[in-house]
Amino acid sequence: MTVDEHGRPEPPFAGDETATLLGFLEYQRATLAWKCGGLDAAGLQAKVGASSMTLGGMLKHLAYVEDYWFSQRLHGHDRQPPFDLVDWKADPDWEWQSAAEDTPEQLLAFWQDSLARSRTYIAEALADGGLDRLARRPWPNGEKPSLRWILVHMIEEYGRHNGHADLLRESVDGQTGE
Repeated sequence: MTVDEHGRPEPPFAGDETATLLGFLEYQRATLAWKCGGLDAAGLQAKVGASSMTLGGMLKHLAYVEDYWFSQRLHGHDRQPPFDLVDWKADPDWEWQSAAEDTPEQLLAFWQDSLARSRTYIAEALADGGLDRLARRPWPNGEKPSLRWILVHMIEEYGRHNGHADLLRESVDGQTGE
């Protein structure tokens, strides 16, 4: 595996479908780690313009998204702590807002722990049906996305938020890059 100058593993150039999807997801995850790396609390709480989005909030949000798709949807588990204690109807943006109360170390560890769980859930699903494995928890209309769909969706989710992370990081210390 080749790792670039920012610590991101390059997706395989000629891998099979599974290796390619996982390679691009890991690359997107590593891009967020690069954009958030080395910042103090003020850096992780910085905002751009009228947006309330922060890098710290993004880390906590993506930890929740990882849990939602790989634990709750794919495997049918209940919400993991601390997400199980949140009144989501009263505060639908809890993860974004509560991040301001956490230290940079807590936020990074929280996100990295969610990644470790997600990697385990992905491996379990690959061993139990591969990319065609359907989610255990259906949408209200009864449809169930496949692991393949969930992986592509997560690549899109990280790609979108990494664009936000570029702007936020540049506003903090001028650091730019893809």
